[in-house]
Amino acid sequence: MRFRNAILFVALAIAWGSAFTAIKAGLEYFPPILFAAFRYDLAGLLMLGYAVYATDQWVPKSRTDWIVVGIGGSLLIAAYHIFLFVGEQGTTSAAAAIVVSLSPILTTGFARAFLPDERLTTLGIVGLLVGFLGVGVLSNPDPGNLLNPRTVSLFLVFLAAASFALGSVLTRRFDDDLEIETMEAWSMLLGAVLMHGISFGVSESVADVQWTTEAVLALLYLVVVASALGFLIYFDLLERLGPIEINLVSYAAPVVAAATGLLFLSETPTVYTGVGFTCILVGFGLLKRDALRNEVARFSGTPNRGE
Repeated sequence: MRFRNAILFVALAIAWGSAFTAIKAGLEYFPPILFAAFRYDLAGLLMLGYAVYATDQWVPKSRTDWIVVGIGGSLLIAAYHIFLFVGEQGTTSAAAAIVVSLSPILTTGFARAFLPDERLTTLGIVGLLVGFLGVGVLSNPDPGNLLNPRTVSLFLVFLAAASFALGSVLTRRFDDDLEIETMEAWSMLLGAVLMHGISFGVSESVADVQWTTEAVLALLYLVVVASALGFLIYFDLLERLGPIEINLVSYAAPVVAAATGLLFLSETPTVYTGVGFTCILVGFGLLKRDALRNEVARFSGTPNRGE
């Protein structure tokens, strides 16, 4: 099918962008960390079933395999979603999605620190700074009250993006042949266990859940559409497009989050939201300019001559 990749890319952006709206809607009925844990109880089981079907190794075997799963479960799943779900209580779906879109930029920064082969050029440093500027513009902090709920919430979402970026870099430090589907499945299950433990530790309770129709729909949407279906599309596109084009989903998702937040939750984006998003997008472009140029050349069929 001629436009298969484009259709799947749009589908993934819709699935992952609308997830921020589903999270925001579900937080009305669930304690935040318990909500995230429930999501990955179910999503982890679905992903494990897919790993059994699609791979030859659905159980990690080596010590390195389990280290990678440990990093994935603690940082990519548990830390990321704890900070995201708690943080999104005090901000909009679009704002949360935009801050999370900083992850590819932060990944480059962490790679420079932890991976010896990675180098950051002057323009790359400018890209990092522009991305951080975007978060600052988006949060629009009040100098007289830096601890107001919205600023604190956006900082927590920033920590979510940083956790995901750090986890992505640390997993790359290990020369590991574990199938990505297997790694994702066991990371989800481990992350769910960790989140249940932290949820219990901060005195969240199942008794606090309001099991309304809206609550169940929000949870099922996150499990089936954003997690199970979203990751299946992700694996398919990753194999055929590569990581650079997949990263661009991070910049399509906020548009979807803004649209679905406006449609379902009456969230109205501000000028600061738009300017912040633009800064982060420009920062990504500066950091990944060579890779993006190569992708454009490959797509257009013209040779890339480099710089």
